[in-house]
Amino acid sequence: MKVYNIPTGAIGTNTYLVYDNDESKTGFLVDPGDYNPGISEKIRELGIDVKYIMLTHGHADHIMGVKGFKADFPEAKVVAHSKEREMLTDHSFNMSTQFGNTTEFDADIYVEDEDEIKVGDLDMKFLFTPGHSPGGMCIYIPEENTLFSGDTLFQCSIGRTDFPGCSFDALKTSIHEKLWPLPDETSVFPGHMGPTNIGFERKNNPFV
Repeated sequence: MKVYNIPTGAIGTNTYLVYDNDESKTGFLVDPGDYNPGISEKIRELGIDVKYIMLTHGHADHIMGVKGFKADFPEAKVVAHSKEREMLTDHSFNMSTQFGNTTEFDADIYVEDEDEIKVGDLDMKFLFTPGHSPGGMCIYIPEENTLFSGDTLFQCSIGRTDFPGCSFDALKTSIHEKLWPLPDETSVFPGHMGPTNIGFERKNNPFV
């Protein structure tokens, strides 16, 4: 599996371009915080078939590039958790107005906890992790020991819980019930800051 991290948007959200291998080159985007034509150029240069645009949650800094990438790759399906639909379709709830934008759209596919989607040779499982947002989720790829955690879990930190629809108790429960059981060596690619792993965070994260 290949993972490219390209920060996007005003606050440098980690947008990930992921594909399975150099033979199949079937992949997906995670959390396009803003439209960056350089990412599209990279996709075309590498010859990647982008099947999905995965959203860990619906806050503005993770979704404002969706429409631009959908225009470039119209066959790509937008995937989000079902409980995030209200946020995605309401620019005041997703706070895009704070970035001078009015981003609103419906996902093509709404998933539930532990639903799975196969992308090329990669089997992805969606873990429902509310707390930072009502429909927050993480994307887990077991055979690669990899987790895209969005704003659920950061390196020695967690996502904010002072926005509408947030809950610290729910976020803490999500992390303990869904993420701590994962293997120690599971690599964590978060929505902000640098990568980490589950074993380190379980022992050292001071917030949970």
